[in-house]
Amino acid sequence: MKKLLLASTSTLHGSDYLEYLLPELKLHFKNCKTLLFIPYARPSGISHEEYTQKTALAFAKINIAIKGIHEYENPVLAIQNAEGIFTGGGNTFLLVKQLYHNKIMTTLKETLEKGIPYLGTSAGSNIAGLTMQTTNDMPIVYPPSFQTLGLIPFNLNAHFLDSDSQSTHMGESRETRINEFHQFNNFPVLGLKEGSWLEIKEGKIILKGNLSAKLFQKNRIPLEIAPSSELSFIQ
Repeated sequence: MKKLLLASTSTLHGSDYLEYLLPELKLHFKNCKTLLFIPYARPSGISHEEYTQKTALAFAKINIAIKGIHEYENPVLAIQNAEGIFTGGGNTFLLVKQLYHNKIMTTLKETLEKGIPYLGTSAGSNIAGLTMQTTNDMPIVYPPSFQTLGLIPFNLNAHFLDSDSQSTHMGESRETRINEFHQFNNFPVLGLKEGSWLEIKEGKIILKGNLSAKLFQKNRIPLEIAPSSELSFIQ
């Protein structure tokens, strides 16, 4: 059975990287001494080495070592032999391009479906959905496909923000963008707010954290999802 944590963000305002998730991660990766880190999304353009070092410092707080996938000669074997896997946030287009370029999208899917524990944050969570088409990121590179892991039966919109009727900002809201997506696509999209995450285990999908999420389904009124809700009804 799949064992996934899919977080909207790695960092909450005023806290250190991954700090708010560390108690959950200690339980989630309790049988892991070392995690395989996939740094391909490169937030702000940092190098794979810098990103891996930053992640290693965070996981050292719960006595888990980190090794970046770029350190391995064979990334396929690295995934197949991993005790646990973490894909960090950044640019989803770049992440997906690199997963396809290194021929590991299918391997990653197959490995996670066997029950290897996985953490995704932001872009690393986006790829757990059916496609990457509801990311907020700029298309800085051109991936060969928008199709991603399909570990959950819907798409995510990480860093989701509700529309603010008092705002003077004239740009499109997240809800507007998702409505545009639904003009050409039929599957649901879950807007996942900062500090929220999905826990997938024992065949269930649970919304964790203190905030609600928003479910968008084509030709339906958006549905507010309360914290701790079970989401396996989304198809």
